[in-house]
Amino acid sequence: MTGNDPIFLNSTTREPRPARPLDGMVVAILATDGVEEVELTEPRAALEGAGAQAVLVSLHDGEIQAMHRDVEPAGRFRVDKVVNDVSVADFDGLLLPGGTTNPDKLRQNSHAVDFVRGCMHAQRPTGVICHGPWTLVEAGVVSRRTLTSYPSVRTDIRNAGGIVVDGEVVVDGSLVSSRGPADLPQFCAKIVDVFADATRAMVGDARRSRPAQ
Repeated sequence: MTGNDPIFLNSTTREPRPARPLDGMVVAILATDGVEEVELTEPRAALEGAGAQAVLVSLHDGEIQAMHRDVEPAGRFRVDKVVNDVSVADFDGLLLPGGTTNPDKLRQNSHAVDFVRGCMHAQRPTGVICHGPWTLVEAGVVSRRTLTSYPSVRTDIRNAGGIVVDGEVVVDGSLVSSRGPADLPQFCAKIVDVFADATRAMVGDARRSRPAQ
């Protein structure tokens, strides 16, 4: 096995997907100033292309400033919702982009940490990349989970009880993780797969919970 091998834990046999497998799904993208631009824009495009509604949730309203390679200002992006004003019940999935300062700010905000913890406890499918796992660590939700990240984050994950592997994309149940921008093609494809599985499961649960006619 090499560092470029995808690692799938508890994966299921894939069936043919509809053209828009995430139709009706609402995904929170939790990010703030300092987010790595491509880690926001490329997964968002993949989710929206598959039919999901992607909602940018942040620490403040207005716009956030994205970065290129952490040091060069990139685009600005309109915030859809402030994290103080949302709840886990509003969303079917969660995306945590990286960038060094973005998750560092998120993990210092109690509302952001509580939201992430709630999504994970509610078993919302979650995609996290690069430095994004810092917020998972702060939320206390990586213990006994297998994931990857940017190299400098891995000691924090291990210290929080997580299992770190080096792979372009790692799937542990409904948690999808990748190391950084170079892994974005694999990451984007896999979050669509895993989120689609979650959508199908939610539809099945809803059908089973309906009273008999």
